[in-house]
Amino acid sequence: MMKRVILGFMGLHVLHHASRGEVTGKFMMEELERHGYKTSPGTIYPLLHKMEEMGLLESRWEVRNGKRVRVYGITGKGIEALEEGKKKLKELCSELLGE
Repeated sequence: MMKRVILGFMGLHVLHHASRGEVTGKFMMEELERHGYKTSPGTIYPLLHKMEEMGLLESRWEVRNGKRVRVYGITGKGIEALEEGKKKLKELCSELLGE
């Protein structure tokens, strides 16, 4: 169960950052690590691909520093999911923390 919860939190992080600008898997691994998540390519890329399949993200390829990199951006459906997730998270935190 905890793995699913953590993946859910990671998904919200991805949507949050993608709502502020395009992201890459490497960027998200570094950002999540900054928040205490232990991630690997075997975790982040399946999550990004699943989110794309769900219509929350869209991706394209570009070349950066001579390397081909997949860049992800948020979709309208992703923005809706992020807003819904933020409401649910706020409600949960309020209940859990007694605020």
